[in-house]
Amino acid sequence: MPSLDKFDLAILRILQQDARATNVEIAEKVNLSPSPCLRRIRNLEKSGILRGYRADIDRKEAGLGLTVFVEIKVGRHSRENAQQQQEALLAIPEVVSCFLISGNADFLAEVVVEDLPAYEKLLTETLLALPGVTDIRSNFAIRSIKTGGPLKLPEPR
Repeated sequence: MPSLDKFDLAILRILQQDARATNVEIAEKVNLSPSPCLRRIRNLEKSGILRGYRADIDRKEAGLGLTVFVEIKVGRHSRENAQQQQEALLAIPEVVSCFLISGNADFLAEVVVEDLPAYEKLLTETLLALPGVTDIRSNFAIRSIKTGGPLKLPEPR
């Protein structure tokens, strides 16, 4: 992993707050000229640290009123089964984030759907049909307090 200096970290902080900021605006805020600033942004993209730019969409206003945290437990543990499970979860558009975890479950998936009937359909037709699933626990979000917040980036070394 490349080390990030104060300019890289400042650029990342700005882009987390406003991904639509222009190169000139970013350069001005971090006290660089536009060319070196753009070079740094391109290097951050190329290295994979800066993975993309997204719109922050209000789920409820977009008609996606239900967030469910789904704990998925699988049977036989093997590298092949884990890979199959991961690929299957990646292919489900309603899964907006997913983690391999320790504890009672093997995976924790954040699922966003329109409503309870939509989740029931996803659960019965898709999630329960995933390879090797032995148990699923659903935790329904009552209210979103914070989603998609910016990362607290480390201070430069």
